Amino acid sequence: MKKFLALLLTMMIALTISACGSGSEGGEKDSSSQKASSEVENNGSSENKANEKATVYPLTVKDATGLEITFEKAPERIVSTSPSETEILFALGLGDKIYGVSDFDDYPKEALTKPKVGGVTKPNEEAIIAANPDLVIGGISMKDDIVEKFRGLDLPLYKTEPKKMDDILNNIIQIGIITDTQQKAEELVAQMKEDIKTVTEAAATLKEEDKKKVYIEFSPGWTVGKGEFMDELITLAGGINIASDMEGWNAINEEKIIQDNPDVILYTAGTVDDKSGKPLEELITSRNGWEKITAIKDGSLTGIEGNIMSRPGPRITEALTQMAKAIYPDLFKK
Repeated sequence: MKKFLALLLTMMIALTISACGSGSEGGEKDSSSQKASSEVENNGSSENKANEKATVYPLTVKDATGLEITFEKAPERIVSTSPSETEILFALGLGDKIYGVSDFDDYPKEALTKPKVGGVTKPNEEAIIAANPDLVIGGISMKDDIVEKFRGLDLPLYKTEPKKMDDILNNIIQIGIITDTQQKAEELVAQMKEDIKTVTEAAATLKEEDKKKVYIEFSPGWTVGKGEFMDELITLAGGINIASDMEGWNAINEEKIIQDNPDVILYTAGTVDDKSGKPLEELITSRNGWEKITAIKDGSLTGIEGNIMSRPGPRITEALTQMAKAIYPDLFKK
């Protein structure tokens, strides 16, 4: 639990996520097809179209920090220091080109067989250098001083900082462009957009007065406000996040949650509180006065796997679908 809590808190609280959607921006050397890549098409798997999507090198891209990086050819040796980006790489069929992952990377199962390069906030530079990478990907947990340190070591670091669903989708496209797997990236994003469409179209049938108030506790004593992708998931699903009057990741105010009286409570499944030793669901339901909350009285509590809910990668629309079904079970019966 301590490792899990540390990962969540470093990924979601200790960092100030300052860049939005910059992963999809291209440099001056991008081809016209690459510049238009964020407008993903739903179809087009023909060989001619695949050829049109081939990356033209040298390629210059701009990452979340605003730095331009030039790739002379498609990367052959990749190190990912972020579980989300590792999932993206595997989803793009690049498993054989991954030569290092963070200590927390566990999906897909093949990620467990890859050499480990340390934590997500401060990866081990010696291990990364030993991997001899031509691309290092840093995620939302990598701190600015570590980014600068790695670049001072001449490591080809590409940094991502997704805060919204669009940022996540654009990161997938951009990584696809960098690695010459743009066709696969667009197919993946098209499927994710279909998932989003299914949820949002159903949510659009809700009357405003019928929308449910939602409380989410992703780690014992912590919730999320506006400006983060987890808050956006609740909104896309048609719910009203009771913490949306706050910014970012926040310690909870138990009395305020009682006053807000959520209709639905979402929490991270399988989490145990370090202090009390209680499973998170038991911790939530046993708090003084919380028995008055509608969600608890009605038994409207649902646990969602933390890795799916907290990783801004290919499985984020799976989290969206699970959240939508938990909030409106009758609306999402199919």
